[in-house]
Amino acid sequence: MHNRSILRPPATRVILSFLLPVLGAVTLHTLVSLTLGVPAHVLPEEQGGASLLLAGAGAVSLVLGLRWYGLRQMGLRGKRPLYASIGFATLGWVVYIVARVFVVASDQQIVISANFGRDFFYLLLFEALALQLWSFGLLFHSIADWRGPLTAAISSGLVFGVAGFLFFEESFVTNFQSFLFFLAWGLFYGLIRLRTGSIVGMVIVQAMQSLTTWHILLPEADPQVVELQLLYAIVATFFVLIIWRLWPNEEADYRV
Repeated sequence: MHNRSILRPPATRVILSFLLPVLGAVTLHTLVSLTLGVPAHVLPEEQGGASLLLAGAGAVSLVLGLRWYGLRQMGLRGKRPLYASIGFATLGWVVYIVARVFVVASDQQIVISANFGRDFFYLLLFEALALQLWSFGLLFHSIADWRGPLTAAISSGLVFGVAGFLFFEESFVTNFQSFLFFLAWGLFYGLIRLRTGSIVGMVIVQAMQSLTTWHILLPEADPQVVELQLLYAIVATFFVLIIWRLWPNEEADYRV
């Protein structure tokens, strides 16, 4: 249930839901950078200090979301919503990893690395959970209250896609195909959020998807841009097909 005594008007909440997490992300990154005197990276390959930026956005979103909406309305649901979101997100994972195997050349062997635990921890908390708390938790619910659940799914999905394009490790090349892939990925997850009401399954699957696709199956030291473009185009096409199948036919399909 909403805490009516502290809720602001819907349009105001949308603005705050977008701006305050961004402000928190920039503030945290700046403070750590100034304290350390160097760019604040956790992993050397991450994009632009993404860990602290996404962590700041996720932390602010969690605080605001719990105060305004509560756990369930933030998409932190278990049981059937969790299983449903895992099932839908796994479809995307299967498409992604199969295309990755056949399109992008990998190292000749799979090396079991001691860093897998650290990598999974980073992917789960800093990429998946932090960004989804903002996009599909706080922002989704604020937009749903303002302009409706379907608009919320599309808008929050676009935010997820743009943020992923800018900060995710798997954004190896910044071109049109890559951008479309991340937008399709965001819209795919936005529809899952709308249809299941849970982000927990998506968070788990997103981390496992990134780990298996780019950390266990290591690409060559210098991935070919043409291969990456083809991968992004193939996976984006399949994501669009899944989005079409997930598209709700009536309001009874919404799970906000």
